[in-house]
Amino acid sequence: MRRSGEVGMGENTFYNEFDWASRGGVGKRTDEYRTPFQVNRDRIIHTSAFRRLQSKTQVFWSGEYDFYRTRLTHSIEVAQIGRSICASLRAKSELLGDGFYIDADLVEAGCLAHDIGHPPFGHTGERTLHRLMKAYGGFEGNAQTLRMLTRTIYSAQGRGMDPTRALLDGVLKYKTLFPETPEAKHHFLYGDQAGELDFVFDGSGYAEELVAGKERNSFRSVECQVMDWSDDTAYSINDVADGIQAGFLTLEKLERWGSERDLDGEESGHLEYLLGAIREGKVEASLGKKIGDFIAGCRLEKAENFMSATTNRYGYRLVVEDEVEKESALYKRIAFELVFRSPQLQQLDHKADLLLTRLFEVYWENYVDGKGRGWNLLPAAREAEIAAAEGESGKARLVCDQLASMTDGLATRTYRRLFDSDYGSIVDLI
Repeated sequence: MRRSGEVGMGENTFYNEFDWASRGGVGKRTDEYRTPFQVNRDRIIHTSAFRRLQSKTQVFWSGEYDFYRTRLTHSIEVAQIGRSICASLRAKSELLGDGFYIDADLVEAGCLAHDIGHPPFGHTGERTLHRLMKAYGGFEGNAQTLRMLTRTIYSAQGRGMDPTRALLDGVLKYKTLFPETPEAKHHFLYGDQAGELDFVFDGSGYAEELVAGKERNSFRSVECQVMDWSDDTAYSINDVADGIQAGFLTLEKLERWGSERDLDGEESGHLEYLLGAIREGKVEASLGKKIGDFIAGCRLEKAENFMSATTNRYGYRLVVEDEVEKESALYKRIAFELVFRSPQLQQLDHKADLLLTRLFEVYWENYVDGKGRGWNLLPAAREAEIAAAEGESGKARLVCDQLASMTDGLATRTYRRLFDSDYGSIVDLI
């Protein structure tokens, strides 16, 4: 007997077999007490890739102070916001009902997974790895997340965690392949991920329906749209909160910044709200209220496209109020100009770029171009995998996987062990 409040697997008609399907063919199991989307979420939570996010940079290097957000705490916050948006839409949208709603477990899974492909040192690490990998297929955090979900985590058979089609599509913010836009700095998938796209759209001719570039990248399932707005909400507000806590955003700096910018009345009002929160010592409470406003600023509307007849995930779109999007953009601008572009963080970004570049060069020399002396610098399983890979591009991708999987601390310790003569001992663990 099902407990009060539990939802049976067959009661939500928003989804169908197309959404539950996986490339491994698992689908819905009759002997499983969880829905396929709950299985997806649980697998993400229990993977080491998710745990490593606790030591990867969000704004400030992990370990700087205990209360700053890391990629892990950020992902948890995004997941909470995503679930709240689902609950809000279900409660107020006339398009949804008790047996027809956006699955909060599916959205939570996408939110928890959305950053597992990010490398150490935040977006600086992402830019550095893309520069190093540009001749070998590039690097992109969203593409790396897809690679992990479908190929590298949990599986020695190259099938990853065998995610459902709906989860794969829920994290696919970008659908343009790197070979189609080789000059792109981000917002692409790897060239060898065309098969994953074909599976997501079930061979429906998405490439012909959508032109390469912005139009294809903006074509997203409703769950992906919820995940993306949850991510925007979390980092636009919380990056500012962390910047204030760290002393980068002070009353004086914000007032001067506002006086030097051509802000309209609405933007000036948001800035004054922020200044008032600092003056009153209520930053966390005041910005927490803004998260509620950003959730309430969402509504649902119907959509028609070449996928809407196949799945409800494309039959609806998320609409965010213009004023809420504008406020989010203002917070992002403040964080970028006063925190991310500050000399202190730029110096750390420079160090992170140098550190990852040197590590890549050492691994490349030792494992790819044959000029190394055969040092055993990586775990035996990874060395065997690189040795068996075909061509420079295949080997480079595995070297990149190794670097992308590192936490901030592991990358720093490895660098020091390799290049600092006064650091390290024989008892150190990799």
